[in-house]
Amino acid sequence: MTRTMTSSAVQQDLRALLQRFIDDVINAQDLDGALVEMVAENFVELNPLPGQGPGRAGLADVLGMMFAGFPDLRWTLHDTLVEGDRVMGFSTWTGTHEGEFMGIPATGRTATIQAWTIDRFRDGIFVESRIIMDVAGLLGQLGVLPAPE
Repeated sequence: MTRTMTSSAVQQDLRALLQRFIDDVINAQDLDGALVEMVAENFVELNPLPGQGPGRAGLADVLGMMFAGFPDLRWTLHDTLVEGDRVMGFSTWTGTHEGEFMGIPATGRTATIQAWTIDRFRDGIFVESRIIMDVAGLLGQLGVLPAPE
């Protein structure tokens, strides 16, 4: 007998995978274990940061840069929508800028930004992502951009 997951079960599974990625890879800063286990080697970032390389290695480099710049980085997932094999997540990340990040020297400031991701999983593995972050808000909080009037 073949077991078929209901639409609701698939949605819960995808939400759980995204939450696990946030908890085990990002918040635990585990680039050697959880990242390798959860992310496909040929992972595709549809909206890469400037200079981001391809695949899982490129994602690891970007996350490593984020962890170096914000050693206490915490992502919080607030909401999700699921369609097929994709899950869209709304999250915030907060961290203290204690190291260089994207060429910006440490400021010691705490920043909180919002982000939307549209992520695709296949057979429980993270294969594709698109992230839209409030980069201008981040740069303003770090004092790189002037505050809006």
